[in-house]
Amino acid sequence: MSKPRPQLICLMGPTASGKTDLAIALAEHLDCELISVDSALVYRGLDIGSAKPDYPHHLVDIRDPADPYSAAAFAADADRLSAEIVGRGKTPLLVGGTMLYFKAFLHGLAAMPAADAEIRLAIEEQAAERGWPHIHAELAAVDPVSAARIHPHHSQRLTRALEVYRSSGRSLSDWHSAQPSAPGPHDLYRVRQLAITPGDRAVLHQRIARRFELMLQSGFLEEVRGLHNRGDLRADLPAIRAVGYRQLWQYLEGELSLQDAVTNAVAATRQLAKRQLTWLRKWDDLAWIYSDKAGNVEKMVVPGGAREGLPAAGQSSGDEVLAYNFPVNTSAVEVALKFLQEGPM
Repeated sequence: MSKPRPQLICLMGPTASGKTDLAIALAEHLDCELISVDSALVYRGLDIGSAKPDYPHHLVDIRDPADPYSAAAFAADADRLSAEIVGRGKTPLLVGGTMLYFKAFLHGLAAMPAADAEIRLAIEEQAAERGWPHIHAELAAVDPVSAARIHPHHSQRLTRALEVYRSSGRSLSDWHSAQPSAPGPHDLYRVRQLAITPGDRAVLHQRIARRFELMLQSGFLEEVRGLHNRGDLRADLPAIRAVGYRQLWQYLEGELSLQDAVTNAVAATRQLAKRQLTWLRKWDDLAWIYSDKAGNVEKMVVPGGAREGLPAAGQSSGDEVLAYNFPVNTSAVEVALKFLQEGPM
């Protein structure tokens, strides 16, 4: 009989959904080591605005803000760390909200052209003259698939998509269709995928606003000022483009009032949460925990292949998905443990 594959857990969710607290609780119960899946936590000095946790996570504070980190680098690091964690007899638990990192690790990335600073600069100069919607329209003419997925004002993604086309003559969507054939996590591990989010979007928005307020009270502006005063960091670096950092940087540059920077940062965080949820709704084999205002479970929605170990469904939404209802005050930890420990392996 072949040896069963070790388990690997992926815990996802929008920002401010409570996934970090849940991951820490699960790590204590299941003897896990946490791997951060967050594009801001990798940078040293981005502490308050990234809600950097005190509990040990791999891939936290591994880069200087001047040294960009990529999805490809994350996939390689997460692959190595997962093998090392399993080798120590523990379970890897990947937690975070950078969905591109999850995708790169779980499904791989196609080989892509290297960044071209000259082409990138030309695109940015064109955008400064004619606007990002013009860049979006140009991308739509050569890569309608990518253009349909990218907002007309998402400058970083638009720049990269058009840069790939101009440098290679092939669209970004063409490159993405060429997936690598090497064994991935699904071949090596029993991958369990779980997401947590408030059932009421208004609760998520309230948490986002409150968390940003607390960040400011904890010295977030002073943290960004320290980065700004270094003198070697630019607004177009991925670290400085992180939500919250970008808007406070604009205030320090004299581009926004402080009130406008705060308002824009909260709005941008809400948009980030919306984009994360859009990714997650399209994610295969993902079990959902919907929490209430107090953080307890309202219901759990589970893919058809992962029903075992859970109570009888409260309602069915078809052959492939079942929704489970739980008693009042049932904790997310209790439900997640039941799913991870008693579901199909």
